[in-house]
Amino acid sequence: MSQHKEIKKITTHSLQAMKAGGEKIAMLTAYDYSMATVLDHAGLDIILVGDSAANVMAGYETTLPITLEHMIYHAQSVVRAVKRALVLVDLPFGSYQGNPKLALNSAIRIMKESGAHGVKLEGGAEILDSVKLILSAGIPVMGHLGLMPQSINKYGTYALRAKDEVEAKKLITDAEILQQAGCFALLLEKIPALLGKQVSENLHIPTIGIGAGKYCDGQVLVVHDMLGLNKGFKPRFLRQYADMYDVVGNAAKSYIRDVKSVDFPNDTEQY
Repeated sequence: MSQHKEIKKITTHSLQAMKAGGEKIAMLTAYDYSMATVLDHAGLDIILVGDSAANVMAGYETTLPITLEHMIYHAQSVVRAVKRALVLVDLPFGSYQGNPKLALNSAIRIMKESGAHGVKLEGGAEILDSVKLILSAGIPVMGHLGLMPQSINKYGTYALRAKDEVEAKKLITDAEILQQAGCFALLLEKIPALLGKQVSENLHIPTIGIGAGKYCDGQVLVVHDMLGLNKGFKPRFLRQYADMYDVVGNAAKSYIRDVKSVDFPNDTEQY
């Protein structure tokens, strides 16, 4: 039987049981109370308060500018809405790299000030000390390998990662290192599907893919992309489930027309 309907509150233990039972894990991003209310009620397993808020909420070109304070604000808004899903929060660029104590303090602030259930960090062996210190405080950590948007200036492109053997081997090693350190799950972004399959089968912890193929234990998309709110962003891995750009735009046009023609408000819409 599907774990999905039986679980009243998703935990890291629930996700492990879902992997063991062969049930896929559904994850989307959210950044505000209203959207998180809808998504949680729909039955998502994980809601990620992603640093993609820098792009879709604030209009930055990369995820780099968003601050820890911004992430805590978005996380607070989401946590207030959520009753069932596991809520994870991205540690933003500059809040953990190269400084394990800073990483621990950043993670503690997120947990204490937002009430979220865990954090996500980008990187493998390079950030292992930070991961271990956060885990030592009892804070659940999801790893993130493959395309790591916080390192975009190093890559210079958002193209597919780990196509060559050297990078693929490092990713496999990093995945094992993160699992051994105690990460409860691993996000794999924009890597070949067969590599995603290999990593998912190698690990006993769940993998969540975005552009990492169908063999991962779960999938994640940015909610604005999934809803079609972003015109012109159509990578191969994205399936749009709605065209909200036009839905919202047409509603706004109807509102404008009704206001200007003095059709709104009508007699039944006033006191």
